[in-house]
Amino acid sequence: MVRLSAYLAATAALALNAQAESMYSKKSGVLNIASSDYDRVIAKSNYTSIVEFYAPWCGHCKNLKPAYEKAAQSLAGIAKVAAVNCDEEMNKPFCGQMGVQGFPTLKIVRPGKKPGKPTVEDYQGPRSAKGIVDAVKDKVPNIVKRVTDKNLDEWLQENKNSAKAILFSDKAVVSATMRALAIDFAGIISVAQIKKTEKTAVEKYGVTDFPSLILVPAGSDEPIKHDGKVEKEAMVKFLSQVAPPNPDCPGPKEKKPKAKKESKKESKSSSKFAKASASHKSADSSSAAASATDETIVEPIAATESPDPNVKTEDTPDPVELPVGDTKPAVPSAADAAELQSLCLNENAKTCILAILPPDDASDAAMSAMSVIASLGAIHKKHGSKLFPFVSVPPSNSLAATLRSELSLGTDDTIHLIATHSKRAWYKKYPGTTFGAQEVESWVDAIRMGEGKKEKLPETLIASGEQEAVKEKVAEQEPIQINVEEILEDAPEHNEL
Repeated sequence: MVRLSAYLAATAALALNAQAESMYSKKSGVLNIASSDYDRVIAKSNYTSIVEFYAPWCGHCKNLKPAYEKAAQSLAGIAKVAAVNCDEEMNKPFCGQMGVQGFPTLKIVRPGKKPGKPTVEDYQGPRSAKGIVDAVKDKVPNIVKRVTDKNLDEWLQENKNSAKAILFSDKAVVSATMRALAIDFAGIISVAQIKKTEKTAVEKYGVTDFPSLILVPAGSDEPIKHDGKVEKEAMVKFLSQVAPPNPDCPGPKEKKPKAKKESKKESKSSSKFAKASASHKSADSSSAAASATDETIVEPIAATESPDPNVKTEDTPDPVELPVGDTKPAVPSAADAAELQSLCLNENAKTCILAILPPDDASDAAMSAMSVIASLGAIHKKHGSKLFPFVSVPPSNSLAATLRSELSLGTDDTIHLIATHSKRAWYKKYPGTTFGAQEVESWVDAIRMGEGKKEKLPETLIASGEQEAVKEKVAEQEPIQINVEEILEDAPEHNEL
């Protein structure tokens, strides 16, 4: 992934003549959507989605493409895999509104408590088909009832006026495929899962093979057994004898005869995003290519075609205006030893968080960590509070190798997070190996609250003399809590019914 801070370091003129083009074909398993499609196809859908915000000339986006298309094949019929081309003029205000600061940006969108108000969160996992598939499946809501011998009669009585579908399985966990099937028929058919060890239920319906799906029509006790494959497409066809499944999303509205004029706000936002995007393209042409894992995760579901584009509706959110002026990096970078000493490593400097970057500072681990600490800083800023400085240390900074050696941080092929307090001569290492939002946040909170063991910072790393220290005031506030709606489901075992 390439950061927005890298956009502005290159000349925009090299990219101004580029024409926007889609990276995914219409027959791809990936849905090509425009800003005007998002509200109808994604936000108002009953299904979980993952959306990629990309530019077709972005090298990291091109490297992600094979894995993203494989993920789309595996998730077909379970969740939506979509992509927005942020290089298209009509999409630039929307990409700015969605907080896109680099390409590719991946966001998981899942239904919220209120219709049309989904929960949106950044995907910061592996840029591989398996990583994407696992993360999206974990976010598919579960409305499948787990039934046992003890509550079978009660469940049947509660749903006596509706058709019922029961999957008998040797698994205790409800698969993503089964959860998606229940969403297809929500409000039409009550769906349950019974484990094969529930002998009374198994004998009642004469089930001998596992997994097996049966349909019990409304007002009847006689089951209809599904003789086909226990796969999504076949099961949907079987249950459709009761009624067709729920529509995927609202239908497109008819095109208005006169197009709405672009507002000044949209124009200004689009212009700023265009300038940043043009500069990003130039910077990206010289960046290191990202790696994508070539792994195959295929479920027997045919890929679907992208829907026809839809015009902007009155429900489509207004785009936000990008900040005026030059966009500053989310995490400041100390380019040389003198700058780092001035900021954090002098006898007057207080707490700093240093992100010591590997040679490829666009790696998944590096970008994940940088994204998390930038987000934490943004949360404090939003609430009018200040947090101690976050500073990235590129490998070109001579002190990067010194810090790794003096503090025994390990190899230079991964990012290292450390907290330093030069005035009191201590430092703390980030203990984790992954950089999830909650993990990094907890570590930062522990530092802020003065918790945990501190190690002595070597005097050789602390500059003496009249180095200008960064003044910081640690806000006295409760630890940040990022609320994520829970999925009412145990950790699922994927690709299993």
